Parts: sequence; structure tokens; C-alpha cells
Amino acid sequence: MRRRYTFPPAAPSPWQTHQTGGGFLRPTRDGLQLCIGPTTPGRYANAQLDDYQLLPRRRFPWRPPLKLTVRARFSHPAGGLRGTAGFGFWNDPFGMTGHRWPTLPRAIWFFFNGMDAPLRLARETQGYGWRAAVIDAWRTSFLLLAPLTPVAMLLMRWRWLYERAWPLAQWAMGVREAMVEGDLTAWRTYELSWGRDAVSFAVDGVCVLECNTAPSGPLGLVLWMDNQGIDFAPWRLPRHLLFATPQEQWLELAWVEIET
Repeated sequence: MRRRYTFPPAAPSPWQTHQTGGGFLRPTRDGLQLCIGPTTPGRYANAQLDDYQLLPRRRFPWRPPLKLTVRARFSHPAGGLRGTAGFGFWNDPFGMTGHRWPTLPRAIWFFFNGMDAPLRLARETQGYGWRAAVIDAWRTSFLLLAPLTPVAMLLMRWRWLYERAWPLAQWAMGVREAMVEGDLTAWRTYELSWGRDAVSFAVDGVCVLECNTAPSGPLGLVLWMDNQGIDFAPWRLPRHLLFATPQEQWLELAWVEIET
């Protein structure tokens, strides 16, 4: 089955909107913009579409196999954006749109975060910028290693040990990433193929990442832009940050297609 959602309307059924802290949705001639800004650093702003608000995680709607295709562009190049943005599937581990207990993250998506809050999960990437990304911290391999986390964080301060031990932790969490090169402000077609045992990402028909790490689901669809970030490195506790955005910034969607 193939379902294509074009914009406007602002939120095709059964999607919901999440607009907070000055985040808003704006229909345009070409589609729909998820906008934030200008914002202050102490106030969370988010413009979001999703299909899982108020649902328990066991009832999130998506499992593999499926293919997500999104036609999208940004208002600024990567260096001009702050906060996070993207589209794909995740388990909303922090309960941002419902009363759920925090949990370990699962996600498969195109993801952006700014350089002022690097998320150093994959040694193959710089921890910020626009990229294809997968994480599944519910893998048995990571659950077995999780009790060692406090000691491991202390030991990771030694560069020699980090370079040898972090690849094991990265594998255990099912983390794979690849940077998406090119102009973020141009219309581009993003494809995410989520199989039971493998995942692939393509941009304008060119593969950017293939891996055999595949979260099993159920996950929810999310498309968003906000002004937050998590500054994380394996050798220290993560820091949650909120950023001022001095000017308006947006992620514009022309259409979204899901094929199951």
C-alpha cells in the first residue's frame, strides 16, 4: 500500500500537530513549513507533525518493512541552523508528546543537530550536521553492557581506551550514521527503506547509508524542527540545552509518502 500526503492541509489525518514556544506551521505555495524563531534560549520551541501523540509506545503505528520518501528543503545551510530537525521514525524516548516513562532510544531517520550541541554517538561522523542515522539501544548487546556505563564513562577519558572501546559500545547500541552532503536549502528527495534486518537511506536516488542494524518497532512517524540540543560525549554526562534562534528558520515539506 502506498500513501502520499501533500501539503496543505497542515496535518493530514491521522497526523497531529505539536506547536509550542512560538513554533508554528505555515502553508506555502510549495508545501508546508515547520517554523521556529526568533526564540530566546530559556524557552523550548517546536513545530512538529507526528502520528503517535497520547498513544502508549506499544501502539505506535509503524513496523518494518516499509519505505518513507520525503520531498523537503531547509531555510538555511547547516551552519545557519540551530537546534534539531528531521524526519523519520522513533520511540519518543523522552515522552515529549505524551505521558510516558522515559526509555532507551530507538530511531531511524534523517537527523540534524547544530555544532553547539554535538551528539557524539558514531565515530564515523562529527556528531553534528545533517545525516542519516540509526540507533537501537534496546538491543540485547547493549542491555548486557549497560551496567558498566558509569565505569566506562570514566575510562573513556583516556583517548587510547576510547578509540578501542567505543566502537564496541557503538555496535552494541546499533548506531550507524552517514553525513548527507549537498545544499540543504534546495528541494531534495529523501528515501528511507526500513527492513526487518537492514536499513538503507538515499538522497535524490543516491545511496548514502546501508546497514544491518534495524530497530524492530513499533515506532512513530515524526517530522519536526526545534531549538533544543543534547551535548553528549562518551566520557561525560549529557547536557540538555535550549538555544536562541535570532531569526526565523524552517523545514519545508512538499510531500510525504509511505509505502508498506
